[in-house]
Amino acid sequence: MAQHGRRSARRWAIGTVAVGALLAGSVAIGVSASAGASFSDDFEDGKSDGWSKSGGTWSVVSDDSRVLRQANAGSEHARFFAGDSDWTDYTLQARVKPTGYGTGTDSAVTIAARATSATTFVRLALLPGNRAQLQAVSSGAVRVLATASVGTGTGTWHAVTLQVSGDRTTATVDGTTVGTASGGLPARGRIGLSTLRATAAFDDVSVAAGGTVTQPAPTTPVPTAATAPASPTATIGSATATTAPSPTKSTSASATPTTSATTAAAWPTATGSVKVDETTEVSGTLDGGLKRYFGIGDGGQSESQDPMFELANGATLRNVIIGAPAGDGVHCTGSCTLINVWWEDVGEDAATFKGNASATYLVDGGGARSASDKVFQHNGGGTLTIRNFQVEDAGKLYRACGNCSTSYERHVVLDRITVTNTKTVAGINSNFGDTATLTNITVVGDAKKSTKICTRFQGTTPGNEPTQLGSGPDGTSCRYSESDITWR
Repeated sequence: MAQHGRRSARRWAIGTVAVGALLAGSVAIGVSASAGASFSDDFEDGKSDGWSKSGGTWSVVSDDSRVLRQANAGSEHARFFAGDSDWTDYTLQARVKPTGYGTGTDSAVTIAARATSATTFVRLALLPGNRAQLQAVSSGAVRVLATASVGTGTGTWHAVTLQVSGDRTTATVDGTTVGTASGGLPARGRIGLSTLRATAAFDDVSVAAGGTVTQPAPTTPVPTAATAPASPTATIGSATATTAPSPTKSTSASATPTTSATTAAAWPTATGSVKVDETTEVSGTLDGGLKRYFGIGDGGQSESQDPMFELANGATLRNVIIGAPAGDGVHCTGSCTLINVWWEDVGEDAATFKGNASATYLVDGGGARSASDKVFQHNGGGTLTIRNFQVEDAGKLYRACGNCSTSYERHVVLDRITVTNTKTVAGINSNFGDTATLTNITVVGDAKKSTKICTRFQGTTPGNEPTQLGSGPDGTSCRYSESDITWR
């Protein structure tokens, strides 16, 4: 491991480091942060720029050297993420010092790899009682892959590694292999540090790349970091831009929407990061150049979080990656357009549409992941069109509000949508006159055809819950035929 005396601060580099030898047996702890690593942070600059926080109380403090500390013992899930969502094969290593475990059975201090959201990743967990586990976490559900008796005591620094290659992962603590497991892992994702009802310090975090991602060629011209904003009139509160990595990609091309119902666009690579501390108000057009915006809210489902972006009537938001936390996503106060917007980890909602009865909204391209409830919430009136869009790991892609103070008639048009591990595509209120028109819908990996394409509800008044009436095409409210749905 790298020593405390160095002042290397933070480095991002594009390249590939051979780590194949790590697969031969126990993972050795010897790749220093300066030996060609794709990412490293020893926090010696006193900052944690480039990381995104979800929960907990995080700060850089002195502990012989500068370290990252999570000090909130009561935080159920305190998470710190960095890196790129398209990283595939790599070795993550760090020094970790648990400073306090809780009394519950779920108390842990962890490092994570291939994090596709705040609740999906593979992780190495240090547990009380001198135990460690290799775990796969999917939408918050934990699957134990391996357990070992190793030193995990408080007040002691432990050298930990987590290596992912293909569908195989290996974890070590102080040179002892916790376990190796195959199958059921996320294919790619960022790195993370976290505590569960525990406190800890982290230092000397580094990533050594061990694979290459080849993106499918996009079918339309792609935006790049050089794309000039189209005269945005946006105010970004206390925003700080940093450079984002792309260590394992063989191409830096970013994806745009496809025009096929059966081929989803590749998720784009962020061209940079923007930490936002208050809502960004947009009037006119804001082109984000595919930077990742993050920093508002707690990453959870709590109501009344501030939005990351608030769009005035007629505003356009384009080429933006919304990371975590992102509060209540995007609010459209009137008609609006969202083009090539990607939500990596939906918190409360991805976007809420609040215009009047004549408002029109367009979502063209992009995608959303990890929405435990809804992706798009339609609280106002008017018509929302969603096309060339993909959704993964969600409750509902679209929901017309069933108990808002004003019972608008709402309409949604969905075309060329790719759906993966999502319970419902559209939910509407037939008694309010709502309609959902669906064409070119592709449902991936649902052999039992359990995804509901269109569900009808009996809308009600504030404080009450809508009653589900039924699902499927009816020619009136749910407007589609079976030929509009492809099960793949």
